[in-house]
Amino acid sequence: MKIRLHRFLDKTQVEGPGTRCCIWVQGCKRHCKGCAAKETWSFQYGNIVEVSDLYQRIINIKGIEGVTFVGGEPFEQAAPLYELGKKLKNIGLSIVVFTGYTYDEILKKGNEQWLNLLSITDLLIDGAFEEDKFDLSRPWVGSSNQNYRFLTSRYEKLERNLKTIKNKIEIIMDKNGNILINGMGDFKKIKEIFRS
Repeated sequence: MKIRLHRFLDKTQVEGPGTRCCIWVQGCKRHCKGCAAKETWSFQYGNIVEVSDLYQRIINIKGIEGVTFVGGEPFEQAAPLYELGKKLKNIGLSIVVFTGYTYDEILKKGNEQWLNLLSITDLLIDGAFEEDKFDLSRPWVGSSNQNYRFLTSRYEKLERNLKTIKNKIEIIMDKNGNILINGMGDFKKIKEIFRS
């Protein structure tokens, strides 16, 4: 089974609780106005990677508590992400999934692959980014309509303490000199800073 991958980050502290590995999938049909990750929309780009290869790569990373799936749109690749996530849960890692769909939309759709991915998700962060509801007051989200769904007890302690977690960004320069930014912040302002 294969995943169309946009980006893989071994360790991050800004894509969900604790230190995590983060997988950005390639491909999204939603095209939210003001999306900061338009480069993940096309289903024609990205690298095709075997689930087994990603699993092997992840289990060799020391000091992570879990893996985050973001996009693109993870539910567009629900079947391979479920297979990967199931293996990762079996070795004690947590799963966080960001989606532009709402929890209710996922349930209503009734798609077996979507429900499977939901079944191994500890924390679902759901809802499309809405530019007119831009809000950085809560961690990991960019608009006030987005929700946290604690689907297991793994992160239930966070539910009461979300206001104490601040949004952060990470800036990384890759081996080719490209500057990569991840996390949640005011990306328009960040781009202006880099331009000047």
